[in-house]
Amino acid sequence: MDLQPTITHEHITADRPWLISRHGLNAALSITLDITHFRVGEHYTPGHETQPRSCFTSGIPLGRITTTGLYGPWDTDACDGREVFAGVLLAEIHFTPGSRRAAGSLHWHGVVAAAQLPCALDPTAVTQSTAQIHFV
Repeated sequence: MDLQPTITHEHITADRPWLISRHGLNAALSITLDITHFRVGEHYTPGHETQPRSCFTSGIPLGRITTTGLYGPWDTDACDGREVFAGVLLAEIHFTPGSRRAAGSLHWHGVVAAAQLPCALDPTAVTQSTAQIHFV
């Protein structure tokens, strides 16, 4: 029997089908998400036995909560600041279940394919915005 050690490498790339160009990637803002405003299954996948951490998908439309400065899901019916579109979550975020906050980055300037976002977003519904996003 011949036992030879082997070395393997795995390369993982970010899945961002909504990102049309690299324009604006260097201008992302560091933000904190208020997890209590997000819904499991719609905004993030819960942890399980083989992956105990929950995970936000990149591309979630976000709004800034006025009273706390934290970010939650953009919602045109909200009245806490989240009705103003601030941008989209740039990269997926893993967090411990039960956490109330998670660090992330906001893509607020660039070109985005609205139909490819993980949460429905009708560009014509974005009437209030602090972002400089061009939707295609």
